[in-house]
Amino acid sequence: MLIAQITDLHVRPSGTPAYRVVEVNTLLARALATLRTLDPRPDALILSGDLTDCGLASEYALLRRMLEPLAMPVYLIPGNHDRRGPLRDAFAGWPTLGDDPVFVDFVADHGPLRLIGVDSVVPGHGHGALCERRLSRLRATLAEAADRPTLLALHHPPFACGIEHMDAIRLLDGAAELAAIVADNPQIERVLCGHHHRPIQARWAGTLAQVAPSVAHQVEYRLDPGADGLFVMEPPAFLVHAWIEGTGVVTHQVYVERYDGPYPFVLDPDYPGGA
Repeated sequence: MLIAQITDLHVRPSGTPAYRVVEVNTLLARALATLRTLDPRPDALILSGDLTDCGLASEYALLRRMLEPLAMPVYLIPGNHDRRGPLRDAFAGWPTLGDDPVFVDFVADHGPLRLIGVDSVVPGHGHGALCERRLSRLRATLAEAADRPTLLALHHPPFACGIEHMDAIRLLDGAAELAAIVADNPQIERVLCGHHHRPIQARWAGTLAQVAPSVAHQVEYRLDPGADGLFVMEPPAFLVHAWIEGTGVVTHQVYVERYDGPYPFVLDPDYPGGA
């Protein structure tokens, strides 16, 4: 069982780069092309927020057209750059869209895994929050399948990572309550996040919390206090979470761009044991 995770797409209207620099639509097209070439192909795809850059109807319409050719279920949650109304309108009839009248979330079972997506958006703000209604729904959903290994996705990371300007807009309200829920549910194999535009991992609430890199631009690695919030064009990538019998969930980072290789490992004759 393979579950791909793509995050922070920041789709813009056709022909319009993000921040006047980042050709986000081209970068997403490349990421989806790479996803389609994987063998074996993932069984499902999670989009963990910031699907668009401005939450415009035209952005969501373009995103839907780009996703429709994928031969796998696509589950999505919003990020702080998204707007629920235009998202719902553009994805009306999308088979995996959750049925909550307020929040955009999902629950699905794939093989041995349960996939849960939680909407952590605070409209008009960069930080995330989980109100009691969302937390209660999560508790109930987890209780329905307490023995099923689970991937829990939300856009805003619930932990501090040391990049100050991103920590200021992480999951703030409801983070402690979420930690208690996760600690009480050891079937949660991963907490999957986006938002920070960097590959980041932390041991959190008794499990592994993980931020996927963006398939567009990355946030600059700066752990010095007071550093400006800037972005860099480091290699785009996404994650594939594999269920391995006898091990559990194993996560691989897949780079989007093409690089030299593959080459065979040819041992030098001087290598111990070499021919």
